[in-house]
Formats: sequence, structure tokens, C-alpha cells
Amino acid sequence: MLCTPALAADKPSLAIYGALPNIEEVKISPDGAKLAVIATDGDQRFLSIRQVGGGVLKGIIVGSTKLRGVEWAGPNHLLLITSRTTEVFGLQGPAREYMMATDYNIATGKQTPLLKDQPDAMNVIISWPMVRMIDNEAVVFVEGVHFVEQRGRDMLYRINLDKRATRMLDFGAQEDTDGWLVDAAGAPVAQSLYDERNGRWSLKIKTNGAWRKVDEAVTPMGSYGLSGFGRDGQSILVWRTDEENNDLLREYRLDGGHQDLPKDVSLSGLIHDPDTLALLGGYKLSGDDLHYTFFDPKAQKTWNMVAKAFGDDRVSLASWSRDRRKVVVLVDSKTDGPDYALVDLDARKAEFLGSVYRGVNADTISPVRSIKYKAADGLEISGYLTLPKGRDPKNLPLIVLPHGGPEGRDEPGFNWWSQALASRGYAVLRPNFRGSEGFGWDFVKAGFGEWGKKMQTDLSDGVRDLARQGVVDPKRVCIVGASYGGYAALAGATLDRGVYRCAVSVAGPSDLKKMLQTVRDAHNGDMSATQRYWLRFMGADGIKDPDLIAISPAKLAAKIDIPVLLIHGKDDTVVRYDQSQAMADALKKAGKPVEFVTLDGEDHWLSRGATRLKMLTEVIAFVERNNPPD
Repeated sequence: MLCTPALAADKPSLAIYGALPNIEEVKISPDGAKLAVIATDGDQRFLSIRQVGGGVLKGIIVGSTKLRGVEWAGPNHLLLITSRTTEVFGLQGPAREYMMATDYNIATGKQTPLLKDQPDAMNVIISWPMVRMIDNEAVVFVEGVHFVEQRGRDMLYRINLDKRATRMLDFGAQEDTDGWLVDAAGAPVAQSLYDERNGRWSLKIKTNGAWRKVDEAVTPMGSYGLSGFGRDGQSILVWRTDEENNDLLREYRLDGGHQDLPKDVSLSGLIHDPDTLALLGGYKLSGDDLHYTFFDPKAQKTWNMVAKAFGDDRVSLASWSRDRRKVVVLVDSKTDGPDYALVDLDARKAEFLGSVYRGVNADTISPVRSIKYKAADGLEISGYLTLPKGRDPKNLPLIVLPHGGPEGRDEPGFNWWSQALASRGYAVLRPNFRGSEGFGWDFVKAGFGEWGKKMQTDLSDGVRDLARQGVVDPKRVCIVGASYGGYAALAGATLDRGVYRCAVSVAGPSDLKKMLQTVRDAHNGDMSATQRYWLRFMGADGIKDPDLIAISPAKLAAKIDIPVLLIHGKDDTVVRYDQSQAMADALKKAGKPVEFVTLDGEDHWLSRGATRLKMLTEVIAFVERNNPPD
């Protein structure tokens, strides 16, 4: 019996898309001789130390520990940054996600937690470690928590990894310290402070052994902060937001004077020299284009040459050696997916190190289009449309997949979730609705007060535009999302009815007043930058604003007339599990159909392989039942 290739071909395994990335991170050592590679297999993580040019030198079975990243501290030490969800005895509030740092001595194979044995201290870090090479010894500076009379205070610690010597270097101001900056000689030179209750930021610089305040500003959203050193490697760099909410970089001299980087230097990520600590440049995703800017023309030319070597693929910097002659890049191909590669500038060659996703290739990737359409009020919305491989783009079933944030954004390049849905025959729309970052401040501001309103209809306007073109069948549309995207899915079922056949919320808020109460309780009942941020987006005057009820899906459950799937990790510390529980209870009380899947041991970021794949499997099964692709 003859059949077409499209009908005969088996669907790719969901594990190709839903498993943890095969390679999560690659970092090259300062001397360019070794690579640290975080890899996975199912729920297990592995760290391998590879010799550049071939061969594995060392390996660690990390297991189910959530290894968030690594940082080289000289050529012989590697810092392992992990996290865990836990409640801490003696501290108020619910469980939180705590970060920890461990020194892995490559020569001896010994692992030593940085702050485990410190008296009156928690074995946690609250900032990414700063590494300095002082007299050829690896020294780490890290912000921790020190208890004085049963009250926690931020403390800056100094740890000499070679001598295993740790000491307290500087106390933070009570509850207000936002971070320190340590110079190349190991001296604290700047301290950022933020008063959450009053929304006031200040900068202190240390001169002649004493801290003095050199600047302050009112910033209700907490949008000022230390960003390393400036272009000379000595000035203090602060990320600021001006009166029009444009991001600015300001360099402060040690005498308190300052200057702003030119406004045309628009960066969302910064790149510093690991030795001199000087600001070299940075990068920004503008629209669909990822731009790297280096202040030194020679460095810019070198980067352009690296990126050009990979043709039209999107290239991003992952790490580089101290002399910047060996560069690890992440190469995202439209046809083959993302891979890591090592570029040797002296040898003028590139070596692929491995695929980020095992099994992702030209046979398992569906094509993605950049699209634009007009919202009902005329605002231009951009986004990405993934089309199922091998199907004509006509009258397709559609999944709307809004991003989280909401002030996040969808990006071009490989997206495992949309590719998994497309592999089952669905077109997938990922819109950058108003309020998304990366399209200017006016576009972000257009989202204020539009939760459940225009931010929601921006999604369904995209459905109507694709239906008008004949690309999708408007009667076969579901909405699926996580975090804010999960809220948008529930809002699509309650506030923008008649568009979707089913809705899936993964870790989505459902009761906004309850969500704000949780934020308030986490700050001991005080107002905070986080709460002010949410209130601005929600368009509410305060936690008691009755308008919150009108945009809370859990309060509108009786209106729902489509099947709903709720999925939530029990260890979620960002959107608490009780948000999905509240939605499930409200739907059951209203006699509405609902399925509720609990992911035991899973957090907000789907950090575990088994539960991440379970989430994807449940979502696919649900939409196939309620919105069949054929």
C-alpha cells in the first residue's frame, strides 16, 4: 500500500523537545586550555572538564542537583552555582529558592562549599561571585547573609580558594544593601543601596577607608544598580533609568564625578574584560537582530569576523579566554537548531562542541516566520509564527503561545515548546504583545493597566489576522502559556471568550489580589519595588483595588465554557502553587471542566527533566483531545 511521506513519517519523540538541553552551558578557562561543560541525561546533570583540542580531564556526576551555572576562578578552580527550594528555620515566610556556591578544585577533585562553615551565616549567596586573581591566587568575593542578634544582614565575604581562608570583609547597611563592587586588587570600592519601602536608591564609594554617598535617586521600581566597572576599569558603572525610562549607563569616578555613556550606546547586556575589569561593550536584541557593540574598533572587527564565519546563523558570545583569542559561541541555525562552537582566532578555525538539543536537526525543526499585524487600536504587534513541517499553510489548527513576564519578549531562534507543538501539526503564534521589552519604552508603557484588556486582545487580534489570510482555521484555536502566559491563557477563557477551544495554564496567576498579598508578605508587609511593578502593569491603585477582581480568572470561573488544563510545580517560588489550586477550586465549584496536574519537586523554570517532559506530554495530549490537528 502506497502512502505519502507526510502520512508515513512517524512524529518525532517529544523527548527531543521536552528533555532538558543536552548541553546547558560551556565556559572556557581563562588560560584557554580547558572547557567546563554542563550536560544532561534525563533528570541527571553532569559536569565535564575537557581539554581544548580533545579529551576529558575530569567529570562530576551532579545528579538531580539544580546546577545553575559555573564560573572559572583561575585555571584550577571552578565555582559551581546551584540552587534549591527550601524553608529555612528561623526565617519568616514561605519556601524560597536559595543559591549556593561550591569550589571545585580540579587538581584534587575536592568540592568545598564557600560559606558552609562560617559562624552565624547561611550557606547561601545572594549575588553572583566576583572572581579576582590577586598575587596569582584565586580569590572570590561573594555577598552572603550574616546573623547579628537573630537578624540577617548582608555581608561581603572574601575567600582565598588556594589557602582556604575566608573572612568577612564588609557589613551591608541594615536591609538596604543591594550589592558591592570589588576592584582588581580585592578592595570594596562601591556599594549600592535600595530602600524598598520608600523606593530610594543611593550609591556609596569608598575613599580613604570610609564610605560616602555620592548619588541618590527615587526609583520606585528599583531600576538602578551596579553594573561593574566603566570603560577605564576604575570608574563605577551604574545602570540607570532616566525621566523617560530610557536605560542609561553612568560612570562614576572615585571622586564622585560622573559622565553618561552616549545615548546611542544602547545595550541590554554588558561585556567586561576579565583581567582589567574594564567595560568592553555589550549586546542588544533589537527587533529580530542581535547586535554586538565593542568600543575598540579592532575588537569590533574581530567579533564581526567571528559572527560572519557562521553565515546567516545567529551567533552569541558564551565565553572567551583571558586573551580573547579563543571564543566559545552559541550558534542558532534556522535549519539545525542551536549548537556550541569553539573559535580559535589564531588558528583561524572553528570546532563544533555539541548540539544543545539532542535529536534536533533539519528533519525535526519546523520553519518559523517573523510576522507583524495591527492590533484593534492600530498598534503594530510583531511576533513569530511556527508552521508545521510538511503542511500547506492553509486553514491550520493554531496554538497561541504568549510569553511570560509580562515584560519579557519572544525571540527569533529555536523555541522548544513551539517546535514540539508544531511537530504535532499545529501552527504556533508567539506574539510580542504590548508591554513586551525590546521595542522601545513607549511599547512597554502601552501595556500599563492593560492586564486582561488590550494585552489580551493583542493575542486574539493576531488570530484574526492569520484567519483573514487563510493561514489558520479560526474555529480550531487553543491558547497555552506559562507564568504570565498562563494568566493570559486563563484570561482568554474568561475575558476574551469565543476565540479559543481550550486553554492551558502552566504556573499562571489566577487571583491577582492573592498574588499581591503573597508579594507583600514576602517583604514583611511593606511596599516593595516588586509590588509597585505589578500594580503599574495591572492598573490597580493598591492591593484592595476592586478592579483586580474584574481581571482575576479565578473570580470569573463561572464564565468559562471551554476545557481548561492547569499544571503547576509544587516548588514554585515565583507564582505560588496555590494560584492554580485557587483556579481549580473555583472551576470545580462552578461545575466547569478542569484538569489539574501537579509537578512534584518542580520549580517555576521547569528545571527537572522528568517533570518538564511530563508537562509537555500533558499539554500535547490535552490540546490533541480538545483541538485535534487533523
